[in-house]
Amino acid sequence: MTSPVTPSNFARSSATRHCFELQVKPELLDEYIARHTPVWPEMLAEIAASGRRNYSLFVGESGRLIGYYETDDDAAAQAYLAASAVAARWESQMGHFFVALDGRPDQAAQPLTEVFNLDTQLTAATKESDAS
Repeated sequence: MTSPVTPSNFARSSATRHCFELQVKPELLDEYIARHTPVWPEMLAEIAASGRRNYSLFVGESGRLIGYYETDDDAAAQAYLAASAVAARWESQMGHFFVALDGRPDQAAQPLTEVFNLDTQLTAATKESDAS
């Protein structure tokens, strides 16, 4: 069993952070939120079984959706979910909520590039000061 990733041990773990963006159709935003309150228990189980953790979705009034999760092996997590009948069923019901989406939402989301992480920089600064 591995230790949970926390701010104090994230830099020492093999986890990677992933962030993505999608655009929910503004006229469907309330329904999209309702569909996630709650997510099907079997879909939650599939996400966890894929290796994704600390998964969150954030949405703005305009429908801009930002997702974030951590995983040790994103390619394996994506492959697991791509092969999951539960995930396929969920994603087929989610697709119509998004603007200009080509493919399943979980596979067509626009990845975002991380430009700053507090823990990573604090760890690097600590190592620098310890080396001095």
